[in-house]
Amino acid sequence: MSSADPQNVTAEYIVVGSGAGGGILAARLAESGRTVLLLEAGGDPRTAQQQQPVPPSGGMPNEYDVPVFHGLASENDAIKWDFYVRHYGNHKQQCQDPKYFETVDGQRVDGVLYPRAGTLGGCTAHNAMIIVYPHNTDWDEIAELTGDESWRAPQMRRYFELLENCHHRKFHRFLAALGFNPTRHGWRGWLSTERATPLSALLDHPLVRMIILSAWEAFKNAGSKRDHLRWLWKGAFDPNDWRLVREAAGGVRYIPLSTSNHARTSARERVLEVATKHPELLRIELDALATRVLFDGNNRAIGVEYLKGKHLYRAHAAPSSQAGELRTAYATREVILAGGTFNTPQLLMLSGIGPAEQLVQHSIPLRVDLPGVGTNLQDRYEVGVVNRMNFSQWRIFRGARFAQDDPQFEQWQRGCGPYITNGGVLTAFKRSFPDRETPDIFCLGLLGLFRGYFPNYSALFAENLNYMTWVVLKAHTKNRAGKVTLRSADPRDTPDINFHYFEEGSDTQGEDLASVVEGIRFVRKITQHFKDNKLIAEEELPGDHLQSDEDLKTFIRNQAWGHHASCTCAIGPREHNGVLTSDFRVHGTQGLRVVDASVFPRTPGFFITSAIYMIAEKAADVILQAAREADLAANIR
Repeated sequence: MSSADPQNVTAEYIVVGSGAGGGILAARLAESGRTVLLLEAGGDPRTAQQQQPVPPSGGMPNEYDVPVFHGLASENDAIKWDFYVRHYGNHKQQCQDPKYFETVDGQRVDGVLYPRAGTLGGCTAHNAMIIVYPHNTDWDEIAELTGDESWRAPQMRRYFELLENCHHRKFHRFLAALGFNPTRHGWRGWLSTERATPLSALLDHPLVRMIILSAWEAFKNAGSKRDHLRWLWKGAFDPNDWRLVREAAGGVRYIPLSTSNHARTSARERVLEVATKHPELLRIELDALATRVLFDGNNRAIGVEYLKGKHLYRAHAAPSSQAGELRTAYATREVILAGGTFNTPQLLMLSGIGPAEQLVQHSIPLRVDLPGVGTNLQDRYEVGVVNRMNFSQWRIFRGARFAQDDPQFEQWQRGCGPYITNGGVLTAFKRSFPDRETPDIFCLGLLGLFRGYFPNYSALFAENLNYMTWVVLKAHTKNRAGKVTLRSADPRDTPDINFHYFEEGSDTQGEDLASVVEGIRFVRKITQHFKDNKLIAEEELPGDHLQSDEDLKTFIRNQAWGHHASCTCAIGPREHNGVLTSDFRVHGTQGLRVVDASVFPRTPGFFITSAIYMIAEKAADVILQAAREADLAANIR
């Protein structure tokens, strides 16, 4: 890698963005002997300094490391990028959402908070660490759309096996060492996965009773009992067991987390490990905001312009008033964009690739008219069924202050206690209606108050430890009408983002809304016993006064949120608004690919991180094979 002039670095590959897509891809390329420059707009989450006074948690690195502190991490101003998004174009409808703000701290935001992370590791630095495998149909649909059989589900499972180091199926780990692996877990990959079950929970009798009876009610109401018993025998409540994935199984499950010794592990650890082993191959440039891709006369990507400086992007909590130092980096092979669902389409459009009318509007020279860039924006729909319990706090949280000197933090340091969890205690997967091809409703029981994202939401969770919230998540949504558009031609500005929820979107039959209603009704069946026995003092949301389908639909329209935005640079034919080929290349260009959450034609599974890790591994294979073929062709000539 050439780096004599810090303003003109040359590498074989430039990767923009260090999250679940870019970080993992950059590591694999360098590990395979290729020189890589990894550009990241933020700093290191474990060493970044926050602007506000240090909170009781200790701030960083605690808020990065401790699983239950993930909400605090998402609001830590050392790493947070706050996007404010619209759920509706209709302003009257948008204002019905109590999470909507016109201004925050005197600044106009006109939207609902959508936390992102501008830091090494991207959003894997603040997410809830849930690793749930996608549905096989998610992969098969890409294969059918593109005709590329390498996307078929059995082949894609290889990438999960490659990246995972499973620590929550110990007997099957032993069997795998003997050459027998029916679960198709990975046992030697870079991503440690664990199950968080604090033994202290066994002393919390109301909690134990809640878990057991909730699991029983979920078992009774989530489909065929015979199937559930068979799946239990095979999968032992593991959502990622291949035998259950293959059958699109529903039912009660535990939650695998991406933790190592019960501390967060993410794309950051993978990147730093490879950079330490191969410093001559992987260069990490932090505080580097990419502003545009550079091309030659044949539309081949040859490099990236970026601004060097801290906190330059205006999504940051305290954006810098400095302009940043303009630098240029050159790629001898390829440029790969991995900035995420909001930033990758923004960077493409700033580089002259996107809908012609938008580029003309902002006086950006058109390079490739690609109408699909920034369209097809999708997300889950989520709502919270929030129950206040009839006691002051859960026993396992007695004395908890989410502080570095409370009893639970000391337990976490010993690898036990409730802080080794992300707050979740039980999950259930079900089909909202029997004709759904796969389970499309995921219900997560959280020990705390959570009703979506808004400024200081994480403090409410930490301060209200006598709540149980059931998050109802609707996957495989029909609505694909969301858009990311440019606010301006200034690369430091955030784009305009509108998801166009429900009736405002493309779900003309209202299937998404009906499915979320069914999810709420399912959760109410689970909790009815505790209401009858006065363990639950009150259902605060939606509230017992809302019972009819229409009442619940209104509640959902007004309160739903999401946090798995995807699909804005979708793989697919150009004539059908596709942006990428099946090997991640941007239509109409050479040497330019995208590898992040924006590439999916439809949002995969329930939680998107595992799917992004998998496509990063697949992209590495594709890119390395292309390099080998190019080298062979050069030698032949």
